[in-house]
Amino acid sequence: MNFLDLGLSEKTVQAINESGIVTPTTVQTDVIPAILEGKDVFTIAPGGCGKTISYVLPLVDIICRKNKMNILIITSDSAKSAVISDTFALLNRFHEETESDKEEDESDVIIGTPDLLLELYAEKNIDLSQINILVVDDINLIKKNKQISNLEKILELLPAEKQNIVYTNRRSREMQDILDKILKSPQEIKVDKDKEEDAINVSQKTSSKSAQPNLDPEALSLDKKYNTFKGHTPKFLLEQADLAPNCD
Repeated sequence: MNFLDLGLSEKTVQAINESGIVTPTTVQTDVIPAILEGKDVFTIAPGGCGKTISYVLPLVDIICRKNKMNILIITSDSAKSAVISDTFALLNRFHEETESDKEEDESDVIIGTPDLLLELYAEKNIDLSQINILVVDDINLIKKNKQISNLEKILELLPAEKQNIVYTNRRSREMQDILDKILKSPQEIKVDKDKEEDAINVSQKTSSKSAQPNLDPEALSLDKKYNTFKGHTPKFLLEQADLAPNCD
């Protein structure tokens, strides 16, 4: 199984191959096709098995294929937000901008923790009413950081009709109520114990090949980093920067 077999575009696969990642992990093999098909997805998987890439890759392709896709990625902390934004930058670099780019077709990708998102919403700096895809990464860690109440407030601000993608590092009965609020007949994907070690080993092996690929050193120059999506230039919001320079 390779990344092209999962339904990704050649340009997205080119970016991941040049990053030193050749073989998808178990979670990537299961999650990527489900996201591309527009399904709600609930994934239970350990850290280190490639969860971030499992949703960033299909989201890169979705943004490039469709007009005006508004994506909200809710994270557990600022460090995770930065990792996600750098992963987008790394994996979209072969989707060149075209002359047909129009501002009204641009996609918005908002990345942040629940508390920051509520603060920006209160200041009227972000609009959550038109979100097409919601990613919660990782709901158990959000709970651990005591942000569940803020997450629930954000959920009330989002449209009912959207694709929902939720990750957790372990199943928790006490989280079932909020999961039921987010997900609609989700495809449940679990990296079981027999596959965990293999998944993590593959992830570590590919990471060592890439040897921490050189990312854009100007991590907050989002107007330069993220203007390479074919036809639909996304606007980004980073957790540690108030608003990106190209966010209105």
